[in-house]
Parts: sequence; C-alpha cells; structure tokens
Amino acid sequence: MKSYLLGLLFLTTQMLGAQVNTFVKLPIDSALVWLNDNYIDNPQDFHERSLQTLKRAYQENDDQLKGEAHLLLMRWHAYYVPFTMDSVYYHGEKARVFFERANDLSGLASAIVLLGFEYVDQNDVDRAEELIFEAVDIYEALEDRQGILDCYIKLSKVFRDQKSAELAIRYALDALEIARDLEDHYSMAMSYMRLIRAYHENGQLEKGIEAGDNCIKTVNNFVPEERFLLARGYSYRGDIWSDLGDYQKSLEDNRMSYSIVVERMGAEKPATQTYRAGIGYAYYYQGNYKDAIPHLTAAIGGYKDLGQDRGPTMQKLYETLAGCHYHLGDYKEAYLNQELGHAVFDTLMKKRIVNMENEALFKYESGKKDQALAEQETVIRQNGRIQWMGAGLIGLLVLFLGTLFYYFRRNKKTSDALFLKNQENELLLKEIHHRVKNNLQTISSLLSLQSESISDKNALDAVQESRNRVASMALIHQKLYQGENLAAIEMRDYFETIGRAIKESFGKKTENVSLKIDMSEVELDVDTAIPIGLITNELITNSLKHAFPDNQKGEILISMEMEKDGLLKLLISDNGQGTSTGSGTQNEKGFGSMLTQLLTIQLGGSLEKSTASGTTTIIHFPLQKKSVA
Repeated sequence: MKSYLLGLLFLTTQMLGAQVNTFVKLPIDSALVWLNDNYIDNPQDFHERSLQTLKRAYQENDDQLKGEAHLLLMRWHAYYVPFTMDSVYYHGEKARVFFERANDLSGLASAIVLLGFEYVDQNDVDRAEELIFEAVDIYEALEDRQGILDCYIKLSKVFRDQKSAELAIRYALDALEIARDLEDHYSMAMSYMRLIRAYHENGQLEKGIEAGDNCIKTVNNFVPEERFLLARGYSYRGDIWSDLGDYQKSLEDNRMSYSIVVERMGAEKPATQTYRAGIGYAYYYQGNYKDAIPHLTAAIGGYKDLGQDRGPTMQKLYETLAGCHYHLGDYKEAYLNQELGHAVFDTLMKKRIVNMENEALFKYESGKKDQALAEQETVIRQNGRIQWMGAGLIGLLVLFLGTLFYYFRRNKKTSDALFLKNQENELLLKEIHHRVKNNLQTISSLLSLQSESISDKNALDAVQESRNRVASMALIHQKLYQGENLAAIEMRDYFETIGRAIKESFGKKTENVSLKIDMSEVELDVDTAIPIGLITNELITNSLKHAFPDNQKGEILISMEMEKDGLLKLLISDNGQGTSTGSGTQNEKGFGSMLTQLLTIQLGGSLEKSTASGTTTIIHFPLQKKSVA
C-alpha cells in the first residue's frame, strides 16, 4: 500500500511538471489569456505559471506584456490574499507604470481602478476615490461606457464607506442606467447590490429590500454562474431584515449566503468563514447567544487569516461576541472581547487623525504652489500690458487686483484651516466620550466579577444597583459620541435604552412589567442629562424591586415635557402596590432616595411624590442654558 501511494505521488508530480513545461512553451499572449481565464479557479500551479509569464515578459522587454502580467498577479493576490496587501499594491503600481510607458490608456485605467478599489478594503477611501476618478477621466476620453460603468459601481462603494449614502445611491443608479443600455446583466446585478448597501446606510430600508430582490432575481435569471454575487445579495438583504426586526428572515438569508459560498469555495477557506458573521448577528438579535458564539468566533478567525483584523467589521464582531458572553454570564470573556473591540476602535481613530493631518498638509502645500503660480502669472500679465498701455495705470490696477487676490487667498486658507481644526476637535471630543464610556464599562465589568463572590443578598443588591448607576452614566457618553450633536442627548431614546437595561438586570422577575415612554423628543446638555439619568435609574429600580411582588403584572411610565412657567417636568410612575405598604417604606430613608433628593437639589428643582395609586414621582426643574427642547 505504501509503495502504491509513493508511486501515485510520483506520477502526480510528473504530470504537474509536464503541464508546467507545456505551459512555458505556449506563446506569451496565449499564456496571459490562460491566466486571465483561470485566476479565479486558482489551479494548483497558478502562481508558478504567473511568475514564469512575468519573467518572460521582462526577458522580451515588452512594457505592454509586463503591465498585463503584473495586473494578473495583482488580481490573483487580491482575490485570494495568500500574502499581505503589499503584494497587491506592488503589482498594481508596477502595472500602472508599464501601461503608461506602453501608452495603453485602457490598460492603465483598468489597473488604476482595481488599485483604487483595493484601498477601500484598507480604509483609505480618500486615496481610492482619487484613483477611481482618475480612471473615469481616462474612460471618458476613450468614450468607453463599459469602463465608466465599472468605475461608477466602485464609486458607489467608496462613497458608502465615506458615509455619503446619497452619493453612493446616485452613482449606483447611474451605473444601473448604463448597464441597462448595454444589456450587461452582471453589472445590473452589481448595481443592485450596491443599492442594497446604500439604501440601508441611508435608512431607506424598504427600497433596500426591493434592491435585494432585484439583485437575486437578476443573478438567478441571467448570470447564475455568479455565485459570489448571489451570496452577497442574500447577505446584504439579510442585514436589512435584521434592522427591520425580522430576525428569522435575516437568519434565513445569511444561511443561504453562507451555503452558496461553501458550495463554491469549501468550508475551510478564511473568506468562507467571514460569511458566518451574518448568521451570528441574527442569532444574537434573536437572543440565541449560545448558537451565535461559534459563528461570530469563526468570522473573526476568517478576517484575521485574511489580514483584515483592523477594520470596523472587526469592532462590531468583537462587541457582539462580548455581548453574547455577557448575557450568558461569562463576564471574563465579555470583558476580554470588549477590550479587543476597543483596541480596533482606537486604531481606526488614530488612522483617521493621521489622514486628517496629511490632508491638511497636502492642502497647505497645494495652496503655496497655487499662490506662486498666480504671482508669476500676474507678473507676466503686468509686463505685457506695460508694453501696450503704459506702466503707471496698469501697474496700479494689477496691484489692486493682486491685493484683493492675496486677501481672498489668505481668508480662504484661514477658513480651510479652521474647518480642519474643527473636524479634528470634534473627532477628539468623540474619542474622549468613547474612552469615558469604556472606563465606566470597565468599572461595570469589575463590579460584575466582584458580585460572583458575594453571597449576602443585600450586598449583592447594592453591587447591582451600583452597576446600574454606572451604566446610566456610561450610556450618556455613548449617546454623545454616537450622535450628531456632541453637546446634547436626546432623552426619549435614552429613557428607552436605560429602561430596557435595568429590566434585563432583574431577569425573569420583571418579565410581566412593561415600560412606557410617553413624550416627544427632548434634548438636554450632559450636565443636566447625567443627574436625570441617575434619578431615573433609582426610581425605575425602586419600582421594579418593590411595586410588583410575586411577578405581578404592571407598567412603569416615564414622561418629560415643558411646562408653561418654563420648567421641565419629569414624571416617573408605576401602577404597583405603592410604597406605603411592604418594604418600600424603609427604602424612603435609603441611599437611593437620598441620592434622588440630592440630585434634584443639584438641578435646582423640586420633588413631589404620591402613593395614592401606585407610586408617582414628579420633578420640576429649570431648563439649563445649554439644554434644547
């Protein structure tokens, strides 16, 4: 048996060697055609054949052939990522140089647009946009609509990654129109796929579902061989189903997406494992944390193996995995994964700050060059007019215009610098709020770990209440860095979020108690929102502990409104048994009640309490100057 296997191995090696030798004898044009037809299927000896073809191109000293060989290697590296992204950039830049030397504008544009698109995956979207628009200019000069179509499809992704959803939609629709004119069904499906993501980003979820339906239908009816495109259509539509709250449909779409990729690539490939992320998210949102963990873990491993472990996707994966462990009571794993998510966020923030600094330097240097050119042009124009119209009058006119131009340029440069500085300050302020939130969550995690060793019920309750207080403050800072307004928090959404979190901390004991938020949107500054959040935490906690014994059914109501006298009125009530009976009476002298009174005084407000029918607490307080209603 051993000799049989050795013989089979020897025969296979001989056959592969013969195939490679046969390939070398092909004309180099035929070799390039074969490589172009097979780089996706990636036969065993593809890389060796590619390098041999590249070597032959250099031996023939043909710039056109060199460009084509480098471009094929770039595509192969980008498709399978067996090495680092440096290999992709190296071959892309080489292809660009040789196509320029060969004056092959079509090949040059192709290399530029592919190179630009690779920068998208590395989060350098500014460089990607610059390169793709350069390719658009070339294709427009060539009147190549197919090339323009390809660029528009890629620009849609670039603008979506830049959070410019409206531009992403515009370019995807432009691409769809050209694809229909050319009857290019593959590009039609790609345009629909871009629209799924862009509509999702823009909050137009129903349109996103419709684009997903059209993408899947187009692939199945016209280009069924495009299995990866079909897989992404299902995956992206599944993301929208999740945002619409239909987690079962999200799970079904993501399972379908994963099964298609497994069928095409096999289950063990790193790229295949990344498609398990959507399944993990769907299970997580369904509350099926145990089943979500292996899918999220596999997706993280896939991105790591691909060398893509520092993007926004990884941050979401780590934070969702941390949430799974947290809900399952594994606080140590939750803390570790949360820290990994924070590390990814810190890396992204630092990179954005560096990009902003580089962009500011580029604009400054460009401004100096523009100014020098303008001054030279002024001198030349002045000399010409002196010869024809006289030195005195024209000299004064040029001086006047030059002065206006100088002040215009200086004001514009100052405005640009202030704009960049404002962006940087806003970014840094968001990072500060994010770090404060992280530190508060770390305290919460430490309290959770400490509670595991506490057996005394009263001490355990005190620790849990402290955790809820920390969570209420952490949520304030989370809302600040996630929102558009860094100076204020929208309180309706805040009350809904903190209310759900407090209920979940009590487990099944409060499953029959509902939370109702009856108010319009109200924004408060952080100095007002933090004491209001702490007061709300104390009052909701007190109601859940004392108002509904024996799993009694009930409701907690929260409202906030502006009164005629200019005061804000916060009302928190429950329809439970009231604090006049039971243990609630003793709690009136507890730390929570004392904290509520002190915080009301801090707000400059007054507190009213009634236990006639359940418990109702009303706080009237003045609107601070920074608050916005």
